[in-house]
Amino acid sequence: MSFDRYEARRIAAELQGPVDDANELAERLGLEPYPVNYWIVDYDEMNELIAYDGFQRRYPHWRWGMKYDKQQKQGRYGGGKAFEIVNNDNPSHAFLQESNDLADQKAVITHVEAHADFFANNEWFGMFADDLDAAAMLERHARNISEYMQDPDIDRAEVERWIDNLLSLEDNIDQHQVFDPRGTLGDDIEGDTDDKLSEQLDELDVSDEVREEVFSDEWLERQNEDEDGVSFPDVPEKDVLAFLRKHGKQYDGEAEKAAEMEPWQRDVLDMLRAEAYYFAAQKMTKVMNEGWAAYWESMMMGEEAFATADEFISYADHQARVLGSPGLNPYKLGKELWEYIENTTNRREVVEKLLRVDGITWRNFTDTVDFERVLSALEPPEALDRLSSDTLDEVAELPDEFVDREALENARDGEIDVDRYPWKVLTYEGLARRHYSLVKPQYRGFLASVGQSDLERIGRYMFDDAVYDDVEAALDDIDFNRGWDRMREIRESHNDVTFLDEFLTQEFVDENEYFTYEYSQAAGQNRVASTEYEDVKKKLLLQFTNFGKPTIGVYDGNYNNRNELLLGHHYNGVMLDIQQAKRTLERVFELWGRPVNLMTIVKEVDEHDIEVAKRRDKEPDPEERGKLIRYDGEEHTIEDLSWEEVEDIAASDVDYDTKPDEWLA
Repeated sequence: MSFDRYEARRIAAELQGPVDDANELAERLGLEPYPVNYWIVDYDEMNELIAYDGFQRRYPHWRWGMKYDKQQKQGRYGGGKAFEIVNNDNPSHAFLQESNDLADQKAVITHVEAHADFFANNEWFGMFADDLDAAAMLERHARNISEYMQDPDIDRAEVERWIDNLLSLEDNIDQHQVFDPRGTLGDDIEGDTDDKLSEQLDELDVSDEVREEVFSDEWLERQNEDEDGVSFPDVPEKDVLAFLRKHGKQYDGEAEKAAEMEPWQRDVLDMLRAEAYYFAAQKMTKVMNEGWAAYWESMMMGEEAFATADEFISYADHQARVLGSPGLNPYKLGKELWEYIENTTNRREVVEKLLRVDGITWRNFTDTVDFERVLSALEPPEALDRLSSDTLDEVAELPDEFVDREALENARDGEIDVDRYPWKVLTYEGLARRHYSLVKPQYRGFLASVGQSDLERIGRYMFDDAVYDDVEAALDDIDFNRGWDRMREIRESHNDVTFLDEFLTQEFVDENEYFTYEYSQAAGQNRVASTEYEDVKKKLLLQFTNFGKPTIGVYDGNYNNRNELLLGHHYNGVMLDIQQAKRTLERVFELWGRPVNLMTIVKEVDEHDIEVAKRRDKEPDPEERGKLIRYDGEEHTIEDLSWEEVEDIAASDVDYDTKPDEWLA
């Protein structure tokens, strides 16, 4: 049965109020989201949108059908339910499934508003384009590629194969650089060589027939080989797609040689490269973005009671399912890290103030401070905590920074239902005070758990250490906005790798019971390997560096002075899947038109070492060796490389290549 559009309009009309209220609440909480257009869709449409990465139209390709089928099966057999999808655009577009109940719809709307804030304010999303209209771009790409497929002079199957080749490299871009639509890379060395040879042939004034018969491609190649070898680029190029756009050729199977790309091929390459850059920011910030949305959804739905009493049980079940999903859960990990940042920022603010009290030092802090007394002083005023229509007189006596005076008068006149929407009469500062994290029941022990090393680190660099006469005076000077302000600062500049690298600590790992596990060669099964935060961090970062995919760069476009392509795998302790690497080289060959090579490092363990390790209940020590995988259009070969040849791609430690001071403006 087709979805009733009148029913969709009815649902949309019912949700207009919650949409407006959620946006107002988000802004009062300090968020600055893109405008959001909400659409009501049915089950099949939702699955189609998920397959299309949140957009209504994409270029023709079999991958979308596979993603759609997978989503359908997940919903039908896996127990997974799609609540919403929202895309990074200005305005953003969010799609709500019509079968969701009202509690789910409101949860989705609050979640979406937080996503729209992240899209609008995270610097990585701004690296693609200042004036973003992603829906229009993707629709234009879909239209252009469809026209190529329908062109009688172009084989549709060739277009599909070309897209397949490009998609094998869609993550091999330089996502840390601002998107350059044309991928301009250095000097066109190969082009210069071809131009010089062409000029020499023109000077000989030979006919086209003689040129083709005598000065064949093989002859021209030999002339290139006779010249001094030139390697390019000067430094490894991460944007493999851009390099292929500038220097690559197509492989002409009939002629069995490289040929210039057709205009449509270069155009499709440009389009798919642009899409790879557009989606890069979402891949780079999955934990941050989903955690951010989960945090503010929880704040709005639960702590500000955006969910009514009769909706809360349904919402709590929704939230529990999302946060309780097995495996590496970006919602759970991200939300816990944002909460940890909020708590540590607020704790540092309190500690800094208390260390400025006369007589309190980092050495006697834990013995001198009465933590329960401090927490009691940090509790929000009762008029803020229990705001209702019966307490408006008490609210009026609160400091001006906490109260929206105009809204308060409207509440007194009955124009605002303050019992249902107490936040409507509060400012950002008032809401920060109302929801101060350290006094929440689940975090009341956080202040007292401050470590001696943290106290020493803070105390040693404090020069004005006797500012307050007593604890009360110090606490009167607390900045209750500091936690939320800090969260917004981090939201602006970080991606998942730097987020985890900077804020995942031993305290966080212990509190949230994270650990690493690995496959034991000796035991023949997985086992817990470590609860040390550095080990947990390394395992996590390996899954987020370069979207969790191998980092590949172009090392030479004239390898061995034969116009062969040399790629290098930036080895970080994790081996490539050699069979997958071979299949990918076959795709790259089609985009280069000549033999392609890949240097990498593998770990090798012989059976004797495994047996010895088993007897000793230890892990065998693998030997790392350099390998060169080559594909010439017909067969693959693998040969050993000396360590000197691969030392440039070997990391002395796990190298994530993403320290903030290396790429943040």
